[in-house]
Amino acid sequence: MVAERPPPAFYAREGSPFADWWTLLHPPYTLWHLSYVVLGAAVAPGRDWGALGLSILAFFLAVGVAAHALDELQGRPLRTRISDRTLWVVAGLALLGAIALGFVGVVLWGPVNLPLAVTIPVGAVLVLGYNLELFGGRLHTDWVFAAGWGGFPVVVGFVAQSPDYTVRTLVAATAAALGGVATSYAQRHLSTAARALRRRTRSVAGTSTDLDGTVTPLDRAVLLRPLEGGLRAMSWAVPLIAVAVLVAGS
Repeated sequence: MVAERPPPAFYAREGSPFADWWTLLHPPYTLWHLSYVVLGAAVAPGRDWGALGLSILAFFLAVGVAAHALDELQGRPLRTRISDRTLWVVAGLALLGAIALGFVGVVLWGPVNLPLAVTIPVGAVLVLGYNLELFGGRLHTDWVFAAGWGGFPVVVGFVAQSPDYTVRTLVAATAAALGGVATSYAQRHLSTAARALRRRTRSVAGTSTDLDGTVTPLDRAVLLRPLEGGLRAMSWAVPLIAVAVLVAGS
């Protein structure tokens, strides 16, 4: 039996332009990855709220908008009806906006923030290389996703605060960045399996038999439940942890 084709993601909406843009922005995942910026700022001593605001906005434009628009151009995985031209224009403007905000952050407060300046071209290469699968797809890997979408935002959030680079602050930032890599790596594995079931699987049939003889029918919903349950929980947990660390250190 062939099941009805499910939505391309658990947060996807269909039927209107608003629904297309909502789906394109991947709200749970965008919030999740913006939280890494907050976490990076939170482990820096002191707090520059203006720098944090610019960092969050820059990452929203680069990841939430540009990266997701470019990804949709690669085979329409979210099945939106947004035109290719619109996606290209939105992606280009969003990425340029993120770069401009980065340069503002470099020069706006005190001495030029050279570590932050270094992150700007790195971020641009990640967005273009990963989502357009440039360089023969060498940047489109699980580890690049984990480092680029998990560890890198922590680093940017940290250096944007122009902290004193002491052993203590560097250890804290390194631990936070590695935590971002680890949780993003977990996200990648869970979401890859979930996407395969939602977007590339025609049907699922079978049963699971427990040691006591209990037979459980297997279908798409049964297989998706633990995968997307974990993703939903982590999409709330990471932002809440980031907020807790930020408030505790303020």
